Parts: sequence; structure tokens; C-alpha cells
Amino acid sequence: MRIKKIAGSTLASLALMASTSVFAAPMAKIEQLSWMTGNWAGALGPNQLEENWIAVEGSSLAAMVRMTGADATSMFEMITIEEVDGSLELHIQQWNPGMEPRTEGAQEMRLSEIGDASVKFEAVGEGGMKSLGYSHPDAETFIIHVEQAGGQKIDITLQARSIWK
Repeated sequence: MRIKKIAGSTLASLALMASTSVFAAPMAKIEQLSWMTGNWAGALGPNQLEENWIAVEGSSLAAMVRMTGADATSMFEMITIEEVDGSLELHIQQWNPGMEPRTEGAQEMRLSEIGDASVKFEAVGEGGMKSLGYSHPDAETFIIHVEQAGGQKIDITLQARSIWK
């Protein structure tokens, strides 16, 4: 009888831990990220980083990213954020010029925090980043918050601009 009680208690504890897992993502809707839409650009060392976020549609948000400098393009990046199981997932992939992939596949990240004008995703598996977040403190500023796999944190501040120069 005592073994059944201990086993039942252990199973209940495991079930509770599983339901409150660190991997449990907050509930969210893609429309909560409509503040990300726009064209943002800023310096990243000697280069310029440009992010073009297109409007929410079809339960997704997407961005095309380009890094340029010294009259050349050094990197392209595609980011998608989609509604999945009542929360949000981000996928990110980078390419060198000529669409040569920098990695074998996209890195997958799951929503960990969301606010009125901020969002943070945590890596699900292996990849170059441990976390990736965005914030929009005012109408002209868009900040990318990167935590690399090794723990180094970088904030990249971009400014609003028009792609229709």
C-alpha cells in the first residue's frame, strides 16, 4: 500500500513539473506583434543592418534582413514568426551572397516573454543564439536583443526609415 502511495505521489509530482516546464510557452496571438512591422536600419560595426518586417497576415509575420558594407552585401536572413498551439514560434535562417546557407537549417525558437512592445524567444535546440528578442521603445526605435549560445549579450539599435526613398 505504501509503495502505491509513493508511486502515485511521484507520478503526480512529475505531471505537475511537466505542466509547468520551462519549455511551456506563454499564450499569444500573432497580432500582438504588429508593432514590429516596418523598415528598420542601423549600424552593426562597420556594416549596416536592415530589417524589413511585413504586416501580419495568415497567422504569421515575416522579415527579410540584409547586412551591407563596403559597397557589398555580406548576409541575408529570413525570419518567420507563426502561431503554433496557442503561442508563437520563430524560425531564423541566414545566407551568404549567392544564397549559400550559413547553417544546415533554420534555428527554431519558442516564445518565452511578450509585452505591449517587446517579445523574447528562447532556442529550442542547437544554434547560434540562446535567445532573441525585440523591443520598440518609441515610434522611431527598434532594438534587437541577442544572447549568443555562449552567453554573450548584444543589443542592436535600429531606426525607422522608409524603403521608398
